[in-house]
Amino acid sequence: MPRKAQTESLADRHAAPGGAAAVDRALSLLSAFQPGDEALSLAQFAERAQLYKSTVLRLLASLEHARLIRRQDDGRYALGAEIARLHGLYTASLSLDRIVLPVLRALAAATGESAAYHVRQKQGASWVRLCQFRVDSSHVVRDHVRAGDLLPNDRGAGARVLIAFGSEAGRPRSASERKLYDTIRAQGYCALVGDRTAELAGISAPVFHADGRLAAALTLTMPTHRYDERHIEPVCAAARELSALI
Repeated sequence: MPRKAQTESLADRHAAPGGAAAVDRALSLLSAFQPGDEALSLAQFAERAQLYKSTVLRLLASLEHARLIRRQDDGRYALGAEIARLHGLYTASLSLDRIVLPVLRALAAATGESAAYHVRQKQGASWVRLCQFRVDSSHVVRDHVRAGDLLPNDRGAGARVLIAFGSEAGRPRSASERKLYDTIRAQGYCALVGDRTAELAGISAPVFHADGRLAAALTLTMPTHRYDERHIEPVCAAARELSALI
């Protein structure tokens, strides 16, 4: 009979309720790969997954048979061709508008205000802010920005978030600007009244890629007389939801 492990493996500690232990353990081997890993040795798998080498070997045999893992000439194991095939199918099934627009619609419905997804792009030698997606408020009085419009790159809550969290934003010039962006980074959002234009207010939060890079700014805009601090949390929650999906 196989020996009982003295300590629980990672898969055992994070087992799927009602799932199969062997599947959990096999998936833990795939999760053992980290950024920069081209291949892993048997010892590395055992250490990272906290499994016996004999158990790892049996699991690797099944993963290799399914082409999820391939054994190299040096005895180490790399990700297999099936991973690439599944990634291609996954990527093809996704379209950014299918991810972003439902979140924007839900945010606009919950707050009654206009929700937008802004990205920062290089255009020649300068940066521009693009409204990539937009869901309008149901109110007659609102700002009339459309998807595809270019907006000021240095004013407005969305612009401030893109600068604060962007890696290529450049350094703010003045002490007051540095303080503003430090505050935005510390609180995780930007809420401003009358920054882009006196009649408008905005609340914006960053959306991140899985590797931590900034993807976009999720922004709620409204006339200044309808500004409501209670909208800050729904904006931040929607940005977190998109960060988990993108």
